[in-house]
Amino acid sequence: MRISVIGSGYVGLITAAGFAENGHTVICVDVLQEKINAINKKKSPIYEKGLDEILKRVVGKNLTATTDLRKAVMGTDMTFLCVGTPSNGDGSVDLKYVKKASEDIGRVLKEKRGYHVVVVKSTVIPGTTEDVVIPVLERNSGRKVGRDFGVAMNPEFLREGVAIEDFMNPDRIVIGASDKKAGDFVESVYHGFSSPILRTDIKTAEMIKYASNAFLATKISFINEIGNICKKLGIDVYDVAKGIGLDHRISPHFLRAGIGFGGSCFPKDVKALVYKAREIKETPAILNSVLEVNKKQPLKILDIAKKKAGKLKGKRVAVLGLAFKAETDDMRESPAIAIVNELVRKGAKVAAYDPKATENAKAIFGDKIKYARSATEALRGSELALIVTDWIEFKNLNFKEMKKKVVVDGRKAINEDTLPNDVEYEGVCW
Repeated sequence: MRISVIGSGYVGLITAAGFAENGHTVICVDVLQEKINAINKKKSPIYEKGLDEILKRVVGKNLTATTDLRKAVMGTDMTFLCVGTPSNGDGSVDLKYVKKASEDIGRVLKEKRGYHVVVVKSTVIPGTTEDVVIPVLERNSGRKVGRDFGVAMNPEFLREGVAIEDFMNPDRIVIGASDKKAGDFVESVYHGFSSPILRTDIKTAEMIKYASNAFLATKISFINEIGNICKKLGIDVYDVAKGIGLDHRISPHFLRAGIGFGGSCFPKDVKALVYKAREIKETPAILNSVLEVNKKQPLKILDIAKKKAGKLKGKRVAVLGLAFKAETDDMRESPAIAIVNELVRKGAKVAAYDPKATENAKAIFGDKIKYARSATEALRGSELALIVTDWIEFKNLNFKEMKKKVVVDGRKAINEDTLPNDVEYEGVCW
């Protein structure tokens, strides 16, 4: 199949690379020339494990990148819409990129012969594809969906850090389509995948994405709240999580208590679902609580730090980890943002280290903090260390470079059994 992918951000580039790896001919489109240049040089503009290796295999063979949307759509049979859908201040979804891409695609469809399918992969609130994307496509193309072209919703379920694996071996493939022909067209590109395929209407496919992320976010806030209770009762919440996770109805996934969730999906998607619920006059009490718990959770690490180390003003604090999770450079909604900002506000001298996210962190914090080139450098001379991201390289640190060896772990990233006796260690929820 000949496929064009509009948007070469996280979802778009993984989608393009994944389809190319599976033998399809793919054209990746973006408005940023520097991204296109990087891709065509077989170098990913984002960090994702295994992505560079795939690009080296497929770029120049069956994957190319361009800024020319018209050429890409004209030369392909199917277009995946993978542009960003950021949050507005009120939690609603900003659809400006979706609308613009739909307008551009529609204008190309106006002059294109033959059947073409537009597949929305961007995360959009239920009703968006039918109420926004399709009308924009029809208006700009002068053609009719279901007769002249097809439209489908094919949500992504990618975990940053293991996104290549998730694309190649998904738990399920969800296809919501305007009509059977469009749905069959989309299903054909997943030929050879062993995953179950669920066919629905468009609105249901959109909702499956939101409901999935909201449920996973709920599990995280739930175990964090249980962890906060366990902490005061002298119970290790990780033992509790292990016990309940053995129940097949619950499973152990997303039960790692700590300083809360971040990233490009969970915060944004839960807020968007809350906004939509209020818009239709529903009160999403559980989802409101999920967000409230997650908002407070990152600062739990500082509450413990102040109890153990005293006033933060003037103290040299090592912050280990800045990305919202390990194996990514993504700083979006990272708990590190609230933690570092509060440290700065309290007058602490922050030295931060992350294996991959430093450049993204500089765009957020500027010169308010120092950026170390290693964990050792960040720890040198510090009076307090905060573990914010569970990078594997932090697991067996001995903290000998610290001036005062006070360590507060927000992710249970440290192997407590290897800690020297002179390290004063405590976890956020254990």
